[in-house]
Amino acid sequence: MPALAADLAGLGRFAASLGSASWFAAVGQDLTAAERREGEDYLAALALNAGLAGVSDWRTAEKVTRDPNWNPAWWNAEEAARQALLARAREIWGEHGLLSALTRVTDEATRLTLGAASIAAARDGIADPALSRVAAGAATQAAYQAALALAAETGAAHPFQIKFRLFAAGRWPLGLVGDTFHLF
Repeated sequence: MPALAADLAGLGRFAASLGSASWFAAVGQDLTAAERREGEDYLAALALNAGLAGVSDWRTAEKVTRDPNWNPAWWNAEEAARQALLARAREIWGEHGLLSALTRVTDEATRLTLGAASIAAARDGIADPALSRVAAGAATQAAYQAALALAAETGAAHPFQIKFRLFAAGRWPLGLVGDTFHLF
């Protein structure tokens, strides 16, 4: 799993380490006790009272991402956290340097995750470029969020760092539908 560091040079190292993540390698497998704890810690860190459910295949994952009962509390909690981190990181590092470092992270994550998602889906007999792009976009967002948390000098218990660890371990946190958080 990529190391997390807390300075702008550390964000460059973080970007360079993204290739060691196990992007989508564990999707569809039963959740381990450690992954369940991480998922529960993530929800608690966002102050979301929800259950956790594993997702077993790509088509079910797709259904979850399209479910009309999607709960906006998840997005709202993440967006509030993102805005707070962005303000803090700008205070610490300034606008230009911060945005340059974050762009490097998102560029590297984008380069790595689409192929990884496509390969993982193909292993399960799914040849759906749109679904692979959704998965890769979520992974890229998680890398950006983790980098932002690093730049804002948060600890390992920050929800964005937890979410990234889930992705780096091969999972895809799909989102909150109703009162259940789905982890693929």
